[in-house]
Amino acid sequence: MSVNIIHAAQNAGPDTGRLKISVTSSLGLIPVTDATVKISYKGTPDSTIETLGTDISGQTEEIALPAPPLEYSLEPGSSQPYSEYNIEVSAPGYEPVTVSGTEILPDSLALQPVEMNPVEVEQVPEETIVIPDHTLYGEYPPKIPEDEIKPMDETGEIVLSRVVIPEYVVVHDGVPSDTTAGNYYVKYKDYIKNVASSEIYATWPENSIYANVLAIMSVTLNRVYTEW
Repeated sequence: MSVNIIHAAQNAGPDTGRLKISVTSSLGLIPVTDATVKISYKGTPDSTIETLGTDISGQTEEIALPAPPLEYSLEPGSSQPYSEYNIEVSAPGYEPVTVSGTEILPDSLALQPVEMNPVEVEQVPEETIVIPDHTLYGEYPPKIPEDEIKPMDETGEIVLSRVVIPEYVVVHDGVPSDTTAGNYYVKYKDYIKNVASSEIYATWPENSIYANVLAIMSVTLNRVYTEW
């Protein structure tokens, strides 16, 4: 059955959300079967509240977890609108992985991917992935203001007759003036997905989510054709 990630596949009840974990190998995205997945509150990582296993597709079952009231994510300036959990994954032949800070919103399904590295001859320390606060809740530096209309005075520029969706976009890992920061090629679809998950709550009305995603796509394509 297909899963609608805008609305939960099933309503788990008031002030609860749902979580499903997908575990794959870093070598070719091969599903990791029979992995042990332990879930705990972020504030008490040593106290396991759920233990799951992965199936032949490398996925766990969906489970219901406590979450804050729905209105927290619909009203600006409210308390933290999501609960945070730690996920510890272990499997024979793979290095263990810990994901800290998986966010669970009420009445929504969170899909947490976990990628595991096969064990090599030399012992490698456990990998820990820390998910930062959501940008709508955490305290981050303000965005750098930009001109609404950018000059088109560079030589060699052309105006396309139609919109062309790129396969990759270049992400500069720093402020524009930082020439020491690295540039990374990210698939366009993955970039839009990751920006949307950082700027939108899954609890918002569906039309609000669509409008925000269209705005993200528009801004991204504008930067592709005027800066990159």
